[in-house]
Amino acid sequence: MFERRLVEQLVQRVNEKRHFIQIVIGPRQTGKTTAVTQATKKIKLPVYFVSADDAGALSQEWLSNEWEQARLLQKRTKKDTILVIDEIQKIADWSAAVKQLWDEDSRSGMPLKVILTGSSALLLQKGLTESLMGRFEVLYSLHWNFAECKKAFKYTLDDFIFFGGYPGAAALKNDEERWARYIGSSIVEPTISQDIFLMEEVRKPALLRSLFKLGSVYSAQELSYTKILGQLQDAGNTVTLAHYLELLEGANILCGLQKFSLNKIRVRQSSPRFMVYDTSLMTYSDGTSRKRLLENSDAKGHLVESAVGAYLLSRGKEEGFDVFWWREKSDEVDFVIQKGAKITAIEVKSGRIKKSGGSIEFKKLYPQALSLTAGSANAKLEDFLLGKVDLFK
Repeated sequence: MFERRLVEQLVQRVNEKRHFIQIVIGPRQTGKTTAVTQATKKIKLPVYFVSADDAGALSQEWLSNEWEQARLLQKRTKKDTILVIDEIQKIADWSAAVKQLWDEDSRSGMPLKVILTGSSALLLQKGLTESLMGRFEVLYSLHWNFAECKKAFKYTLDDFIFFGGYPGAAALKNDEERWARYIGSSIVEPTISQDIFLMEEVRKPALLRSLFKLGSVYSAQELSYTKILGQLQDAGNTVTLAHYLELLEGANILCGLQKFSLNKIRVRQSSPRFMVYDTSLMTYSDGTSRKRLLENSDAKGHLVESAVGAYLLSRGKEEGFDVFWWREKSDEVDFVIQKGAKITAIEVKSGRIKKSGGSIEFKKLYPQALSLTAGSANAKLEDFLLGKVDLFK
């Protein structure tokens, strides 16, 4: 069975002396549970695994009872023991309960090592910042990248651009209708109806679903909130739309990239450029067949740009850099990434007709920036998506 880098990361950290809770965050159906299972088998310590997806597993009392079972396992085996709790964010006020139980073990010297997994980034981050400061490390289980899909599923570049990086869907790529049903029923709908609606009350669920579909279809394109309002029924106001886009971003399915500027006020006030976290969400929402979509140069261009954007978003989470885009009048750069003082402007040569020269104008304003063109002779698209191109100087 294919192993992601996450497996070795978990093995290394859990084999260390007990210092931190390990928290694995990532979208649904990206293999969090599989990676944790593979890692714990390699470590060969007693493991107590429970899932908050199970019926009745939504209270702190349930959490305390399961934690106590892991403690009893440690006492019976007299070995360091691993407690795994899957989808921890389903438990109300989970972080306060985990803090109490973890601190009890720290005071008593209980050698219980804890791995938590979760799909809702917003709910997890809220709990981490409120109760568990200094007690955890985060590992990401993000959408599979091209290198992983190529090795595990023999994907071609066109396969990856259209079908994206959900491993469970790979077996269905020869049946597009069945593949689309899987993406809709196993990924999109559960993410919206369970993960997002669990975050907080959503007063206009139909609007949130419509925003997801619109944003996915228009991935790699800028739409002002005024234009978005004009295309959605019962749209409410721009504040509602911005909030719903934030919820979609927290679920790792759709975000709005902001324009790059060293003036942070201008960044916050800019219109979003929609970007899916995986191109499968774009092709599923669009509904166009692979053959027709890839033969349309303009549509394929936006799809290629979305593949590059999704790749940058994933690497940004793991490596700690931010992803933007840039436009000044008619000059535009597809992506700008920033890590501290390092800035890189990235153009995507995708086959669609668009004005060139944005990087030249960008360099005039930010001479310290590195310029890259994904899809050029010096940075072929396949090499770029395989991680063979350095992103920063």
